[in-house]
Amino acid sequence: MLARGSLEGLDIGWLPEDRPYAYLADPFGLWRDGTLHIFAEAYDYRTRHGVIDVLRLDAEFRLIDRRTCLREPWHLSYPFVFEANGETWLLPEAYKSGALTLYRAAAFPHRWEAAARITLDAPAIDATPFRHGGLWWLAYAPGGNIAARQGRLHLAHADRLTGPWRSHPGNPVRIDRAGARPGGSVVMIEGMPVLPVQDCSRTYGGALRALRFVELTTARAAVEIGAPITAPAAAERFRDGLHTLSACGDICLVDVKHIDRGFGGRAIDLARLLRFRSRRDV
Repeated sequence: MLARGSLEGLDIGWLPEDRPYAYLADPFGLWRDGTLHIFAEAYDYRTRHGVIDVLRLDAEFRLIDRRTCLREPWHLSYPFVFEANGETWLLPEAYKSGALTLYRAAAFPHRWEAAARITLDAPAIDATPFRHGGLWWLAYAPGGNIAARQGRLHLAHADRLTGPWRSHPGNPVRIDRAGARPGGSVVMIEGMPVLPVQDCSRTYGGALRALRFVELTTARAAVEIGAPITAPAAAERFRDGLHTLSACGDICLVDVKHIDRGFGGRAIDLARLLRFRSRRDV
């Protein structure tokens, strides 16, 4: 999809809509024994708390079941799942915990155990691991204000997946709200990594772009940015954004969004504010 630069005209299947005022986002997948396992952030506006759900689909992409597989006291999202060194790993975004934790599958796909804490130059958002030049690399957005979270790209590298990780001397290697925050899995095109990044120039997760590394060493990083990739016409009313694009075998997973500006969403926000004020007054 990144090389093509568009989703238009492709055969796309959509999962059923979630319940009102809840959504699934950040899909990443693994095939195992003919079953597609999709890991995604499950978010409910009533609690403002994200957990990681796994959806299992058969070879005809029919939903078998859906269960929460990882829940923490803090918000979780961007569940990057991958295989390496004979193990299955999960690296979810957990910015509000102040840490980046790498999990190992204890019993795939429903039970995970913390395997390593990754220490970087800043709290990592949407951390995306990949291999290049004999090293492990991690692309991520740093914590901080909105401009940093949506418009800066940092890199780190390590000899081993569990670290220690070393920050790139060029950080931030890119500053641009139109294409810096990671938005999916890296693919190799002509021997170089290509990273989907979010175009947040109009709205958060409004579109994606292909960020191609033309040079990537431990001393230097140089990139080229592609044109915006937007939600296809087939998304119908879900065309307010295209947020994540991840490769999974011979298919690709994407999420699209619809912004509900109706009364119901505002009522939920008001109820949460009143509950917060009530707790403060106790």
